[in-house]
Amino acid sequence: MDKKSPTFDEIKLKLVNYCVYQDRCHYEVERKMREFLLIPEAKDEIFLYLMNENYLNEERFTRSYIRGKFYIKHWGRNKIKMNLKQKGITEKLISKCMDEIDVDDYEKAFMKIYHDYFSKQKGMKDYQKKSKTIKHLISKGYEYDVVLDVVNNE
Repeated sequence: MDKKSPTFDEIKLKLVNYCVYQDRCHYEVERKMREFLLIPEAKDEIFLYLMNENYLNEERFTRSYIRGKFYIKHWGRNKIKMNLKQKGITEKLISKCMDEIDVDDYEKAFMKIYHDYFSKQKGMKDYQKKSKTIKHLISKGYEYDVVLDVVNNE
């Protein structure tokens, strides 16, 4: 049986639903569009429609992404920035939206992760615990100088 290819309107509706389900960036929508064999003019028309109807909004996506990755996954600023850059978000927009992370919340999350991870390290010398904790915090995306300040002062 031949599988009938979707019409332009059906593709547009699928992409609207894709954007409504969760905030998306241009890169994600572009990747989704590759599933459908569209000519460049059709892609442009769909992009314009999604932006004009506010289904696709880079700033909203960036702010939502930052909140989610920090408050749910407890990522640091560096890891969030790196992942947003991989999604094609500009440095200027990332910097503008970083105010979504409250400074006090950032410090509290950092200290909680530090104390939780440090206390879980058993059967090691103190310097080994510190070393593993530093690596863990940096892998979570926290700034190296901030990590060292806290580790050296604790």
